[in-house]
This record gives sequence, structure tokens and C-alpha cells, in this order.
Amino acid sequence: MLEYFQPTHQANSLDLIPVEQLSRDGIRGLIIDLDNTMTPWNNLEVAPKVETWFKEVKAAGIRACVVSNNSKRQRVAVVADQLGIPFVFGATKPRRKAFRAGMKLLETGQKDTAVIGDQLFTDILGGNRLGLYTILVTPINDREFIGTRIMRRIEKVLVWIMKHFASAKPFSPKIH
Repeated sequence: MLEYFQPTHQANSLDLIPVEQLSRDGIRGLIIDLDNTMTPWNNLEVAPKVETWFKEVKAAGIRACVVSNNSKRQRVAVVADQLGIPFVFGATKPRRKAFRAGMKLLETGQKDTAVIGDQLFTDILGGNRLGLYTILVTPINDREFIGTRIMRRIEKVLVWIMKHFASAKPFSPKIH
């Protein structure tokens, strides 16, 4: 059961994920969380380093889309439009439907899609349930929705358990 919460990789931030590594691993599409992954929670500003990273992604021929649990279409649309990528809002992650919708937008499948997000219980669990390549990033800041703050406490316990009791081998299909 713990393997569903283990990401394929981890990074300190979205812009520190090596695009060339994604290409080498056969990734053609990225499903990316919005709040505290691409932008600070409930914020419309995309940092210049994130914009630059998205340009590298496009130059590498990798498609991206936002898949967010945020229920405000306009909020998700503003950021997605700024980056020139499609989006899914009100996603209800970790349900598979949201990830399948993202793959449909990207025209990718299970073997060439990666999920990037800052939460184990939504992004990583959802991606791993479909056998996708998953990347956990450190949240941009501590300001979050109240429900997320509660889940972060549970995540800390889960991370401790995984560190001490789970196998070191990630569940997702592409392993280094």
C-alpha cells in the first residue's frame, strides 16, 4: 500500500526538474498541479524561473497541462493561458478521471506521461494509481488551504513510515 505514495523522483521545485532527463525517460506529456507547485497557493503570478522552465519543456517537444483541484475555472485559466497550455480544473485528484482527462488533452498515454505535484495524497497517489511517472516537489510556500494543512501533517507521518519501513524502490514504472 505504501508504494502508492512513493514518487518516482523528488525535486526541490518545478524549475529544478531536468527537462533533458524527462526526455531521456521517454516523457512526452506533463500533468502539473497548480497551487504550490507552479504558483504560490491562490496566486496568479508565475515566477520567471518557472516560465523559463516551461519554455525548455516546449523546446524539448514535451507537452504540458495543468490539472488542478481548484474549483475556480478563471484562476486556473489565467495561469494556463499565461503559459500557453491547456488545463483541467475541479479535478478531484486523486481520482483517475482527472489524470485521464489530462492525458487526453496531451494526447499521451500511461508510458509517456509524468505527474508533477506537491502533495502525496492527491498528485502522487493519483499518478501512481495509473502507473504514471510521478515527481514530488517541495511546496512553494507554507500558505495553503486549511484542508491541505491538515493533510500535510498526515503526509509527514507517512513520509516517516515510508523512510523506515517501505522498500526503497519507487512504484512508478521508470526507475533509475
